[in-house]
Amino acid sequence: MTEEPPRWLSAEEMQAWRALLGVIMWLPPALDAQLRRDAGLAHFEYALLAQLSMSPGDRARISDLAVLANGALPRVSKVLDRFEQRGWLTRTPDPSDGRYTLAVLTAQGRAVVERSAPGHVEHVRGLVFDRLTPAQVRQLTRIADAVGRAVRPEPNPTHTARTAPEEP
Repeated sequence: MTEEPPRWLSAEEMQAWRALLGVIMWLPPALDAQLRRDAGLAHFEYALLAQLSMSPGDRARISDLAVLANGALPRVSKVLDRFEQRGWLTRTPDPSDGRYTLAVLTAQGRAVVERSAPGHVEHVRGLVFDRLTPAQVRQLTRIADAVGRAVRPEPNPTHTARTAPEEP
């Protein structure tokens, strides 16, 4: 059996790859710095609060939040512990399946999101969307979706995040 030679990147592909790596490396710290400065939150923390605020009834299964935030359940639980201590959320058993725990955003937690969101969205606009044409935004969506499908784990067709019980 002969080994295939590597499929090296073309000059154009290498230019695109380096540009993408720059975004991957520099965008997260830029988002984090703005949120820490203006809201006292890490981007990961804001993402969890924002996801809760966009969930029906301001509630979501903790395991679902972990999947959406690409965070390990123990990390998410530690962040939610801090939020609970600050009065930003409560936890309650899921009435439809007691194996799960729901995180429920409180009025105080919603107020944190509502105070933080305007500055965050303005920062996102300034870093990304104000620099793109509407056609480029549509291209970015298609590109990010295509790459995202390749890097995100495939959901198990018989077991989704909503049916997998949380680890103790």
